[in-house]
Amino acid sequence: MKIAVACDHGGLDLKNAVVRYLNENNYEVADFGTTAHDSCDYPDFALRGAEAVARGECDRGIFICTTGIGISIAANKVPGIRCALCTDATCARLTREHNDANVLALGGGIVGVNLALDIVKTFLTTEFSHLEKHQRRIDKISLIEKKYFKG
Repeated sequence: MKIAVACDHGGLDLKNAVVRYLNENNYEVADFGTTAHDSCDYPDFALRGAEAVARGECDRGIFICTTGIGISIAANKVPGIRCALCTDATCARLTREHNDANVLALGGGIVGVNLALDIVKTFLTTEFSHLEKHQRRIDKISLIEKKYFKG
């Protein structure tokens, strides 16, 4: 499985820990930056990573900023992206089972490394439930996206 990772300066330390975890567990990593602690803008990195997931070049994404909020908002502007900000493994499991989320957002200043890696593991190993009610809801989200997508 190929994982897109992206972060701003506030998520860099956690991104580096996540990348180490992914490499140790035989995931392929596509790193969309940043690679420095210099102040930068999370939408730039979210866009590149989200586009790779939406195009199918990466199977899933893990995006990190200080809170996870900004980078998740930016990622969700890309059609086909269902990015979920998770602060525990239960949320990660449920967003995969119920929402078929394809991008996980984390807050580098909110969750510690051990918790984050538990969330990542759960997100990457949980499959979509394929229950009709969950698919119906995802289809409705896609219709909203199509209604407002201007590109």
